[in-house]
Amino acid sequence: MKLYQVRKGQFVFFENELHKVYSVKPMFKKSVHMYRLKDMKQVLTTAKEIELYRPQHNDTFIFYGKRYTIDKHAKPEPGDYILIVKPTPDFLDHYSLNEIEKVEKVENGNVLTTRDNGVKHNEYVVMVPGKSEASQEIAYYDKNLVPEEQQIQDESISYLAEKDDALKPAVGDIFLDVQNNTKAMVVAMTEDEIVFGHGVRIHVAELLDESKYELIYQFEDN
Repeated sequence: MKLYQVRKGQFVFFENELHKVYSVKPMFKKSVHMYRLKDMKQVLTTAKEIELYRPQHNDTFIFYGKRYTIDKHAKPEPGDYILIVKPTPDFLDHYSLNEIEKVEKVENGNVLTTRDNGVKHNEYVVMVPGKSEASQEIAYYDKNLVPEEQQIQDESISYLAEKDDALKPAVGDIFLDVQNNTKAMVVAMTEDEIVFGHGVRIHVAELLDESKYELIYQFEDN
């Protein structure tokens, strides 16, 4: 489905691959700002170049080098990732359509994420690691156009780590949390997560989303 009214958070296909819109700036010729889900590569384009896709139960896609399958029946556990498909945030929460967040705690189906957002049970679906038998591929609009070698590489977090080494943060870097207007220092890192000094844990991909985080001090450069 072609898009003429684009909004932040929408999943779209562009050049045969799944992307997510993170900003729409009508004053620019290429007004749609988005990133590719498989590796967070940022792209600028226009509405006529993309096709809307609404994620559904049993869809499978690649998020930063790892494959997940959407399961609306799965019960979340701490450490799981959720996709927020029906956002109705309270005043103190900061999330929007198709945000991907990690579960910190679960209470009666409602979750507290590692970004301190309280998400109600009817707002999200669980992203189950891997691919289920009856799942529908949405990482690519047409998988037949993608060479097998590329498909294998797309699901390699180690390949991404090598490719994006210059973009990865380091312990000591300081970021501005745009939504909360607070500064935070990176104090620890795992393969795909960042831990800030005040305890908040986020996926490394979130740091590439300019609407969420802005680098204000790079330890290695100083």
